[in-house]
Amino acid sequence: MQPTSPAAPKVDLVYFNAGGGHRAAAWALADAIAAQGWPWQVRRVNLSEVLDPADRFRRVTGIAPEDLYNFRLARGWTLGLRQELRVLQAAIRAAHRPLVRRLAEHWATTEPDLVVSLIPNFNRALGESLALACPGVPFVTVLTDLADLPPHFWIEPGLQQHVVCGTAEAVAQAEQAGCGRQRIWRVAGMLLRQAFHAAQPADKRAGRERLGLLPNAPTAVVMYGGYGSAEMLEVARRLPGVQLVLMCGRNAALARRLRAVGGTAAELPRLVLEFTEDVPRYMGVADFFIGKPGPGCLSEALHLGLPVITFGNAWTMPQERFNVRWVQAQGAGLAVRSPRQLPAAVATLRADLPRFAARAAALESRAAFEVPRILEHLLHDSAATVRDLQPLRPPARPAEPRPPAFQEELR
Repeated sequence: MQPTSPAAPKVDLVYFNAGGGHRAAAWALADAIAAQGWPWQVRRVNLSEVLDPADRFRRVTGIAPEDLYNFRLARGWTLGLRQELRVLQAAIRAAHRPLVRRLAEHWATTEPDLVVSLIPNFNRALGESLALACPGVPFVTVLTDLADLPPHFWIEPGLQQHVVCGTAEAVAQAEQAGCGRQRIWRVAGMLLRQAFHAAQPADKRAGRERLGLLPNAPTAVVMYGGYGSAEMLEVARRLPGVQLVLMCGRNAALARRLRAVGGTAAELPRLVLEFTEDVPRYMGVADFFIGKPGPGCLSEALHLGLPVITFGNAWTMPQERFNVRWVQAQGAGLAVRSPRQLPAAVATLRADLPRFAARAAALESRAAFEVPRILEHLLHDSAATVRDLQPLRPPARPAEPRPPAFQEELR
């Protein structure tokens, strides 16, 4: 990588820690920029620290907002999140002016040359505040979901917002929201860490032996994001005849409970893991993936050629419901409503595993290679004009678009 200089463009990547996927995407993008040698000053900006630098919320409640959200994910308490999301969005709209004022102060002080949002819900405040404080500086939103959940989630109609989309559905939504074609950028899939792109085709049997597993047994990797989920206990109980690699993330209590289940109910060995950076290694020994329809873990599995079995029901988070249908439409896996249906789904998948695996491998994610090039283009394009622009007034908020059909409750 080329060394940066004080005059190097300052590129800010905005994230928060709710769920872990947004932070992971910010780190993946920063690593991709470094790997490609772009001589930029990349700054990772935690939005929570900008909006609440004194950490007042934690001092009053005893817990950070992101930790509360992650606590619920770990326990599978996701029923009703759709309604809560709309309440949150209403609160963000009510606080819009002070949010814009606080963010504009931040941008005026830090003077970025380009801002990349990797988070939903706050993009209007981010974009308007940047236009006020740093007119002409590009504002880019990289969707870390396979599709938007309008209104006011990822894509904001009327905002001077470049939108980077990993699927055709997201592109169509951006067009429907009125984004000009010059502001819509199509990439292949989601942002993945460099380790997934460096991973070589694994000798699954040898890899299983090294991990103390049976080399010839059917093997699934089970993953529910960075904080696991209590539902993994039921997955383990329902599949005694499947060799499982159970990845619990930062949920040590779940790992202890899963080790107890493995010792009493499993016909085949189980490997229970807590947080690890070496996810590609463990995914590489599996035949298929089982887990929630999070865009990150689904994309990681598919990138490595693993067909998936995922879940769609009333507990599925609203922004992940499209993912269930997308997996099925791509022919890369199956969806079930509950762990009770897993044995039948596993049998169906294994009966046609080569076909499912081929469809999965065709969904390789290349966003980590493509997004930095988009950012370079925007930096170059804006450099000649940014000095001539005057501060912009916040654009009028347009009428809310009607949500697309895929947002309907799964029945």
